[in-house]
Amino acid sequence: MQKLNLQKITLQKLALILFISSELCYYLLIAQTGIVEYFSSNIFTIAPLPIGGIIGSFLTYYMRISNRNKILLFLIFQLIMSFFYPNLSILMLFILGLSVGALAPLLINELKKASLIDLGFALSISYVVGTFLFNYEASLRGNLATGLTLLTLICSEFLPNKNKKDINNKNYQEFSLLAMVLWVFLDSALFETLSRDISISIWRDGYSLEIALFHIIGVFTALKYQISKNQKELFISILFALSYLFYFLEESFILSLVYPFVISYYNVVILQTIMKKNIRIISIYMIFIGWIASGAGLFIALENLILFVPIVLLLIVLKILSTQQNQKKEFNYA
Repeated sequence: MQKLNLQKITLQKLALILFISSELCYYLLIAQTGIVEYFSSNIFTIAPLPIGGIIGSFLTYYMRISNRNKILLFLIFQLIMSFFYPNLSILMLFILGLSVGALAPLLINELKKASLIDLGFALSISYVVGTFLFNYEASLRGNLATGLTLLTLICSEFLPNKNKKDINNKNYQEFSLLAMVLWVFLDSALFETLSRDISISIWRDGYSLEIALFHIIGVFTALKYQISKNQKELFISILFALSYLFYFLEESFILSLVYPFVISYYNVVILQTIMKKNIRIISIYMIFIGWIASGAGLFIALENLILFVPIVLLLIVLKILSTQQNQKKEFNYA
């Protein structure tokens, strides 16, 4: 009996890890990069995707059916749209956005059932797979889209039923929505610029192994080592500043180490913050984090405004330093 229970728990943990990692890979390789690249980054053409994503995030909360049925429903929509990839009409792009947008809060809600080690493995798998398949021709990712969705759909049937009672509660740190939006914006602006820059593209310059390795290091560093909230915000800002510096200096190798690390690190911080929320708050957060911030970053890249982003970074760092200085003064007076 104990052996059967252990096997069941192991199967559920594996299903949860693959459920998270496969849907994250879908978002990265299909929704974020595949469709944008296939439609030549035409904002007006791909607009139905983010519009559908925003509506889908709202829809997740207002639908009066169980979360398990919501996951099943929107994965079926995602699967049907994947069969037609990349030849998606305006309506199909909207439905795909609706599906991905609705699934994002549900996926994060499922993270409440994961241990820290489960979260670490799920993120690491998604980053490694995403890195090594990044150069795969966007127009040929149809089978990949279908395969990833099928895997997510199968794993959804074996997910655990109960949430973890303690998800690193002792070290819980809540970061503001503004801070998280700024991190995603900084990431998206650099990512979208890098992926289009023919002079320096770390994914196409033979650094896939380094990128994958430092994604993993970033994930487990964020999970294992705890520092204060202000220190963490400053650390992330400095890492982004270094990433932009090495981009402007065209230091591909160093960039392939620093940039993947900060991506993984700040994403763990974001997930650890929003997975504590209820599904309604998660849905609202995902609209700003997953669609508005990333869309703003795409706009910066397409309009070649990347030179202005360091000004935002400088203001962020100065604000953090000012806050820390004020806190020190208050502490000394006390």
